[in-house]
Amino acid sequence: MKKIFCVLFILFFVTLEGNCAVTGGVEKSEQLKNFSQIIDSKTGKGIPQAKVSAPALKFVTITDNDGRFELNAKIKAPTILSVQKDGYKPFSLTINETGKTPLIIGIEKTEIGNISIETDMIHLGDNNYSINSANAEDFTSKAIGAFYSKDFFIPSALGKDAILTIGSIIGIDTLAAKNAGQSRVRTSFASAPEVYCNGNKICEIHLNGDNQKIKIPQNLIKPNQKNSITIKAGKNLFQTAYIDYDDIEFTNISVDIQ
Repeated sequence: MKKIFCVLFILFFVTLEGNCAVTGGVEKSEQLKNFSQIIDSKTGKGIPQAKVSAPALKFVTITDNDGRFELNAKIKAPTILSVQKDGYKPFSLTINETGKTPLIIGIEKTEIGNISIETDMIHLGDNNYSINSANAEDFTSKAIGAFYSKDFFIPSALGKDAILTIGSIIGIDTLAAKNAGQSRVRTSFASAPEVYCNGNKICEIHLNGDNQKIKIPQNLIKPNQKNSITIKAGKNLFQTAYIDYDDIEFTNISVDIQ
């Protein structure tokens, strides 16, 4: 089996301090009184009835007619905030604490070639993890097993490589995550989670973060038929008596074919 892979070293944890707008990594000063807001990233207009949630805190709210919402959950550690709205790409980001000033978050409309694969929070592993694991305090559910796989359909080939996006991922305890200060596990580290497309390994993810993009080579895409994305949890490299999977959680998986 032909294997095409890369090593992904991306850290997109966003520390939100003061008034700022989050639109694909661009920040700008903005005043919004006591409310945060979800806006269309192109028009700048508020988006009503968008679902905003922080699953680890069991926080869910809906934006008003101007796209405003109140983030009244107490956030003291890196926590995934997710935004969903019909007709828009699912969006998530990791915030470190609840600020006294609002957030402005821009989301993009879906277009031809945008395929949403998963919007739920997925937990991989064996439910056996240290409290010092990266963001372990923010895990929201029990593990479904050591791997996740989902089929998706591409109606036609648009002639270019596809981009797989993982909106947010936490729990990775690799050596790179340890060196970056994400994991506080002192005595061990894990292999990286692996990502596959149609049975071919395309990437390893070594760091926790947001908006991680992975290129899927065009020759791996099957137009007009079923395709699959698989994510496998890493393993504790210092445990030899049994397989100890590294527990991770991720959300908002999508594929863009341009």
